[in-house]
Amino acid sequence: MLVDGVLVRGIYAATNSIFSLQNSTTRDGVVEPQDPMKSGSPESAAPWDTLGFEGRNFVSRGLDAQELEAATGKPAMDPIRVYAGLESAEDPEERMDLVIKELERTGAFQRKVLVVIPTTGTGWVNPTAAQAIELVHDGDTALVASQYSYLPSWISFLADQEKAQAAGRLLIERVHERWLQEPEATRPKFMVYGESLGVMAGAGAFDTLQAARDTADGILWVGPPNATQLWRSIEKRRDPGTPEVAPVYADGLAGVRFADRSEDIPTDGMTWPQPRVLFVQHPSDPVVWWSPDLMFNRPEWLKEVPGFDRSPSMKWFPVVTFWQVSADLGNAAGVPDGHGHNYGTSVLDAWISVAQPEGWTAAETERVRSALVVAVKSEGPEK
Repeated sequence: MLVDGVLVRGIYAATNSIFSLQNSTTRDGVVEPQDPMKSGSPESAAPWDTLGFEGRNFVSRGLDAQELEAATGKPAMDPIRVYAGLESAEDPEERMDLVIKELERTGAFQRKVLVVIPTTGTGWVNPTAAQAIELVHDGDTALVASQYSYLPSWISFLADQEKAQAAGRLLIERVHERWLQEPEATRPKFMVYGESLGVMAGAGAFDTLQAARDTADGILWVGPPNATQLWRSIEKRRDPGTPEVAPVYADGLAGVRFADRSEDIPTDGMTWPQPRVLFVQHPSDPVVWWSPDLMFNRPEWLKEVPGFDRSPSMKWFPVVTFWQVSADLGNAAGVPDGHGHNYGTSVLDAWISVAQPEGWTAAETERVRSALVVAVKSEGPEK
C-alpha cells in the first residue's frame, strides 16, 4: 500500500508538472486587456502573467459596451470579468482575498447580475456561456472565476475530485459572504454557473437543493458529471415514471428542473418558483452518463426508451458498455452543437430561463442568439 501510494503521488506530480507548462503559455491572438473592468489589465491586482492559459483566454474575450450596444440595440456597460490563477496568490485563501479585492475594485457588487463560476480542471470557463449572460443583461454583469488545478478535467475527475469541490465551495462561500454585506435592495442577483467538472465543483458548496436555493438567486449547471452528489440525489428522487435522462422532480414545483435539449428548456415562468436551478444534460453526453457502475450494472438510462439523440441500437453489456462510454469521453465535445458534451447556444436559452430580464421577448432571444454565434466564432475555439 505504501509503494502504491508513493507511485500514485509520483505519477500525479509528474502529470501536474507536464500540464503546468501548458498553463504558462498564451493562445495566439490573446492579448492583455486594457479595460480596467478585467483582471489582468494594467489596473488589476491580478497580474496578466499569473492568470494561466485559460484565465488569459477568459479575460481577453468578450464584447465591450459599444459592441454590445451594436448587437442588441440597447444601452450597455462594459462587462466585468474577474479571475485569479493558481499563480496569482500563494494558496486558495489568498486567491479568494484577491478575488474579493478585484470584485470591489471593479464595482462588481453594484452590477445587476453577479455570476460565480467554479471552473473545470484547467480553469476553463465556457466563453459561449459567459458571452450569453453578458448579452442578455447588456453588460450590467460581473463574472468571477478562479483556477484550482493545471490538470484537464478528466484527470482532475479521476484523481482530484475533492480538490475541485473544495475550490468550488470556497469560491462560492467567500463571494457570497462579501455579497451579503451589500444592501439587499441594491446588491446584484447572485447566480452560479458550472459546466462539466465545474458543476461538481459548484455543487460541492451545497449539501442539499434547499441550501443551493437559499444561497443563490439562480443556478445553471450544464453537463453534470455522473458522480455529482447533489445531482445524483435529485435524480434518484425523481417523480415515478419520469426518465433518468429527463427527470421531473416534485412535479417541477421545487425550483429545480432538467432539460435534455434547447427545445425542452422550461419557459413557463408562472409555474416555476424562484430561485431556479436548471440542469441541462444531453442523452448522448458521456460525461453525464459515465460511471464505474457501468462495468457490471445496467443503468436506468439504458433500460428506458432512448433519449432524443442516443442511438436506439445501444445496449448494455457487462464490461463492454463501460469501455464504450469511456472511449466516448475522449471526444465528448467534438460533436455538433446540441449533442454529446457540446451544448452550443443552448446555454443562451438556459440563461434566459433562469435569469430572464423583465419584459424579455422571443424576438430578443433570436437577436441575441445571432450576435452570440458571430461573437463566439470571431474569437476562435472554445477550448
